[in-house]
Amino acid sequence: MSLHHLEARVTHDLAMLDHDAPDWVRLRDGVIDVVIVGGGQSGLGAALALQRERVSNVLVIDENPAGYEGPWDTYARMRTLRTPKQLTGIDLGIPSLTFRAWWEAQHGADGWSALGKIARRDWMAYLRWYRRVLKLPVRNGVRLDLITPLADGTYRLDLSDGSSLIARKVVLATGIQGGGGWHVPRFVSEALPRERYAHTSEAVDYTALAGKRVAILGGGASAFDNAAAALESGVAAAHVFIRRAELPRVNPIRFMERAGVMPRFPALDDATKYEIMASFFDRNQPPTSDMFDHAASFAGFALHTGSAWTDVAEREGVVKITTPKGMFDYDFLVLSTGLVTDPALRPELALVADGIARWSDRYSAPVGIANAVIDAHPYLGPDFRFQAKQAGAAGALHGLFAFNYSALISHGLSASALSGLKFALPRLARGVADQLFLDDRDAILSDYHAFDEREFVSEWPAVQGVAA
Repeated sequence: MSLHHLEARVTHDLAMLDHDAPDWVRLRDGVIDVVIVGGGQSGLGAALALQRERVSNVLVIDENPAGYEGPWDTYARMRTLRTPKQLTGIDLGIPSLTFRAWWEAQHGADGWSALGKIARRDWMAYLRWYRRVLKLPVRNGVRLDLITPLADGTYRLDLSDGSSLIARKVVLATGIQGGGGWHVPRFVSEALPRERYAHTSEAVDYTALAGKRVAILGGGASAFDNAAAALESGVAAAHVFIRRAELPRVNPIRFMERAGVMPRFPALDDATKYEIMASFFDRNQPPTSDMFDHAASFAGFALHTGSAWTDVAEREGVVKITTPKGMFDYDFLVLSTGLVTDPALRPELALVADGIARWSDRYSAPVGIANAVIDAHPYLGPDFRFQAKQAGAAGALHGLFAFNYSALISHGLSASALSGLKFALPRLARGVADQLFLDDRDAILSDYHAFDEREFVSEWPAVQGVAA
């Protein structure tokens, strides 16, 4: 089967599912029913999921140029996805929309069998195809700057190009960084000029560092992805420093995928959710073996365990790093230090952040596992909606949904891992659609009671000349 034939099959499959059935949502002049912020895999999948609920007055906006939404062709530097190749999710159970169908249409069944892991650029190419074949409504090159609640229950969305949108519902499908901000330790930012360091979420020109010495802080996957990218570009040394005595080896996500934890996580009580996620943060994910081995294959690679940075300073053109195991000299620092989740850090939420309930507002964890990072996460409803910190103060938040990494504690990994989207997308779409329906409940019920469209048109006795 060619890609052309697959696209015809997608069209046929959607027709078989009556995908283009009329919307039931009542249109309002100048108002978009749902604006999805973020055109990556989560945002595109959310758009399709809403269409499956017959909600199609939807717009996806993204600050990046078309085809560069998400990390895959921007700051991500891994060679492959770590998720198993048979993952499904944004296809919403439609076989012709799966990555496997797209791959086999170009490489055949043997090509699928030969594939180990999905290359990140292949995944991005698939997402571009997915957007195109579904004709999803995406507006690129605009950033959401501010959400303003309006008196009629809608929101004004001020965009970076000076324009604005009016929306009934807003879904923040803003990825890993969308619930807060990337974390740069203050002891680094306050000690060094900005040209001496970068976060792994940034574009780093490693070719400009050829022949230089680079130190990387953190033991996550991005640390080794960046070490490999730096060494491939000709840096003289790329040394990774971690505070742990050894790298983690067990990935708890694999258990969560197999044991039903991922799809059923929202059904758990708060104490169990907190306990699971506190353990997840403590155990962390290991780097991928292939990227670690690739980085370690270069002569300029080194791993420093048990070596937290206790101080950094620039002296005589050199960055000096102090650790419990000694002092080291480098030319440039790369920070694989993750992110901080807190709605107060998001400029678009400036007018509503103070009213958003955090986990610290709803649950007090036992002393042994209490974690300030977890406590700062928003306490979300079962459909990813923000909830109010104070009872009766939900008006400004009614219609705002956090479909990004900030959902981690409330929903587990379902909105922040590729393997979890198959469970998260239907839950989100149902929640948004339910809210739209209930908002218009009185008008819908009024029309229901007034409904008198005749379906039965037969007569008895039969009309003369018409067969009985």
